[in-house]
Amino acid sequence: MLSAETTSDLVKKRGRKATTVNYFDVAEEAAVRRYLIAETFEEKNAIYNEFLRGPLDKMISSIIRRYKLYRKDMNFTDIHTDTHSFLMTKVDKFKPSKEKKAYSYFGTICKNYLMGQIIKDQKDTNRKISYEDISSSLEQRPDMVYYMELEKTETDDIIQGFLTELRHYIDNEPLTDNEKKLGISLLELFENYKTIFLGTDNNKFNKNIILLSIREMTNLSTKEIRTAMKRFKKLYYAVLNKIIE
Repeated sequence: MLSAETTSDLVKKRGRKATTVNYFDVAEEAAVRRYLIAETFEEKNAIYNEFLRGPLDKMISSIIRRYKLYRKDMNFTDIHTDTHSFLMTKVDKFKPSKEKKAYSYFGTICKNYLMGQIIKDQKDTNRKISYEDISSSLEQRPDMVYYMELEKTETDDIIQGFLTELRHYIDNEPLTDNEKKLGISLLELFENYKTIFLGTDNNKFNKNIILLSIREMTNLSTKEIRTAMKRFKKLYYAVLNKIIE
């Protein structure tokens, strides 16, 4: 016969709930802090791939499904990828000194971004409907219709032309240190664009991924990148106009 004490112990053991393993816990919080102080892109990338990619994927999937933050004309994978890309541009803004959890910060960023995109999509839809209401009536009038013969310019031609001019530009133009860093990073991106952006729909580059890549390669702030980018934008449009003509 079991003693009262032994019986009590068994009841406690049987009554215990199974231990659950959180996908974003102490180890992941520590990994975020190591990521923030890492000095090289390679070190950050290693920490991200080993400790953060999986947990962040689970977090974003959970947020989308739990709050039903689905976007019109986008499948789940595209919504997930877009949100993850945006989140990675905001990681560096997390401040551990405020004694807040990275998990809470990341979750708030994702929810706010998704809700903002849904609102934006709805506004775009409303504008499109308004435009179609007007244009449909105008298209019935022959005097208001003009047919254009469009010439297709291949993406590869534009990129190869830009790369040629960019190499010459970097070697021969007087550039500031920031412009030099940015120019070299642009060379890297454009030379490997097929690999870097493999799988994106119709080769439409994800702006968030590009910005994150440039920041990691140059160690420049977003403001410094925008300032240094002005000269390269002019070069790009000059190349584009030359090809079109």
